[in-house]
Formats: sequence, C-alpha cells, structure tokens
Amino acid sequence: HRWKLQVFYLCFYGFMTQIRPGESFITPYLLGNDKNFTPAEVTNVITPVLTYSYMAMLVPIFLLTDYLRYKPVLVLQSLSHISIWLLLVFGTSILAMQLMEFFYGVTMAARIAYSSYIFSLVTPSRYQRMASYSRSSVLLGVFTSSMLGQLCVTLGDIPFLTLNYVSLGFVSFGLILTLFLERPRRSLFFNRPKGAGDGAAPDELDKMAEGDSGSRRGDWREAALCRMLREVGTLIRQPQLRLWSLWWVFNSAGYYLMLYYVQILWNEIYPAMDNCRVYNGGVDAASTLLGAGASFAAGYVKIRWTLWSELVIGVVTAFQAGLLLLMTTTSNIWLCYAAYVLFRGSYQFLVPIAIFQIATSLSKELCALVFGVNTFFSTVLKTIITIIVADKRGLGLSVHPQVRMRGTW
Repeated sequence: HRWKLQVFYLCFYGFMTQIRPGESFITPYLLGNDKNFTPAEVTNVITPVLTYSYMAMLVPIFLLTDYLRYKPVLVLQSLSHISIWLLLVFGTSILAMQLMEFFYGVTMAARIAYSSYIFSLVTPSRYQRMASYSRSSVLLGVFTSSMLGQLCVTLGDIPFLTLNYVSLGFVSFGLILTLFLERPRRSLFFNRPKGAGDGAAPDELDKMAEGDSGSRRGDWREAALCRMLREVGTLIRQPQLRLWSLWWVFNSAGYYLMLYYVQILWNEIYPAMDNCRVYNGGVDAASTLLGAGASFAAGYVKIRWTLWSELVIGVVTAFQAGLLLLMTTTSNIWLCYAAYVLFRGSYQFLVPIAIFQIATSLSKELCALVFGVNTFFSTVLKTIITIIVADKRGLGLSVHPQVRMRGTW
C-alpha cells in the first residue's frame, strides 16, 4: 500500500500549498497605505510582468518537469512562492513588485509538476480517479485559504500586511513538505521504464522509438518527440479535436487575463476605505466552490458531442461575454461579484468536457503534448493582448476598457 500513502501525502501537500490567505487581497494591499502604488502603476506596469514571465517559463519548465522527475520543479515552485511573499512584505519599489510578478509566473508554469506527478505513482487504470483526488485537494485548499483570509479581514480586522506574513509562513511550510516528497524513478517522456515487463502494450513513444534503435541513446528521444509533434499536427485536422483545442486557446487566454485584473476592477468599482468591507476572499471562495461543483456536474452530462459541441460552446461563451460586459458597466460591486462567480463557474464547467473530448482520441503521451501545445498558444495570445492593451508601452488602457474589449472579443 505504499502508493496509497504517496498519493495521500501528495494530496495533503496540494492542499497545504494553497493556503495563502493574503492572495485574495494582493491588489488592495498594493493600492492601500502599505504600498501606495497608483492604479495605473499596478494595471499597466506591475501586473503585465506576470503574463510575460509565464510565457517565458512555460516551455522550459514543461521540459524540466519531466526530465528532472517532478520534485526539483516543485521545490522551485515553493521557493518562488516564498520569494513572492518576501517581496510583498519587504519590497517597496515598482521593480520589486515586478520581480514579485515574475516569480508568480514561475509558480504558475510549475503547476504542471504537481498535476502530472501523480501519474508516476499509479497504474493507468487509476489515472482518472487519482487525478480527481489531486484536483479536489487543490480546490479545497483554495476554498479554505480564501475563506480563512475573508474571516480574518471581516471578523478579525486583521491588516493585509499581517495576512501576507501568515501566507509567508504557510508557503515556507510548503517548502518543508516538498522536501519529503519522493522523487519518482520514471516520468512520461525522458525517464521511462525499459521494456514492457508488466505485459502492457507498447505505448506511443515505444512504437516511435523502434525505428531509431541503431542511433545514439540521446537521439531516439528527440526523434520520437519530433514524430509526436508531427502526429499532433495531423490529428488537429479532426473537427472535434480542432474545435475544442481552439476553445481551449481562446477561452483560457480570456479567463486568465480576467483573473489577473479582476481585483483591480473591484477596487475601481468599490474603493473601500475600510479593509473589513473588502470581500475578495469570500468571492474567491464562492467562485471556487461553484467551479468545483460545475466541474463535477460536467462529468454527468450525456449528449451527442459530435452534434452539439458547437452549440454548447457558443451558448457558454456568449454567456461569459455577457458577464464580462456586465462587470464593466455596473457600478454595483455585489452584481460584479456575482458575475465573476458565474464567469468562473461557466469556464470550469467546460474544462473537463474539453479535456475528455481531446483525450478520447489520443494516447497518454500525445494527450500531454496537445494540452502543452494548447497552453503554449493560449499563453502567446495572452502575451500579445497584454502588450497591446495593458502594457504602458502599448495602449496602456485602464482596467474597465480592457475587460470590455475582452468581453467583446
């Protein structure tokens, strides 16, 4: 039962590393008396660095995660989390906050290490259930963290700076937990078991490597991955795979850009002078809970996706666009909160459906590559939009026109 203990510890680690009660209040903290940055500095100078950092680190960390077998990248993620909150607590300049956003991008790129680690611990027959366990532990951690932060602010009247000290303590504890994770002996691409001793059928990489047995050891991996990329290019011509991949690229870009800037939007609609009346944590908790419920419910939707995929995507996307436009036109902060919760829930509803539709026709290795390619192009799109719309070297728009443009787009 050793693998069960490893899975339990990994889920516990995933839960604990999400306990960062100050995260929901970073923007009010930067705009408040503690840091005194202006809305223009936060919107057009500091926040765009997050997108650029994520873009720059995504591919290297994706490759290093598999080559180094997960644990070193998880250590890097924990060190980056500590750097974020050290800079939030002690940094005073714009450059320090830009560096903070850089490390935030590193932590986001390193999420692939946690989500794929569990597949090295169990057999393929247990992948679906174990993946649901690991994702549920993360969502539960986000919910607990958001609620803890909100209760501390509303009921305890605890300053944002104190919350950041508490977050620093939790992420430091997360680093300690990371050190006790076992380093798997195998991974998806670069560290593979030799032969098929368990009687399993050869997988995608094994088949592609058969023709390269006479070459040097380091060459077959590169040749196999190149062939897989070419096969992905062929498979993308399938209508359903192309449709859901395009949805993933465009919708994910808009979704994460919204998450990056939504706290700035809330502060413009309701610039609360009293910290006790800032409800970011409660809204994050509600949206996480609804997102988890929507993801769970999506697993029970039984329709003919080959016939109705376009309609479902069109209806949900139009609903999301309406919510974004509502958020930019209303002056009622509670209506804006409600629209945000529904926006996140609708996105989380389609994510597991997209994963299922993409994965059904692909092998495990090709599925990983397709998701990696989709995430890469989504990040490229986010970067282009940020440069044009948000960066001070581009249009440098305030947050209301930015969100309105994304909703229209």
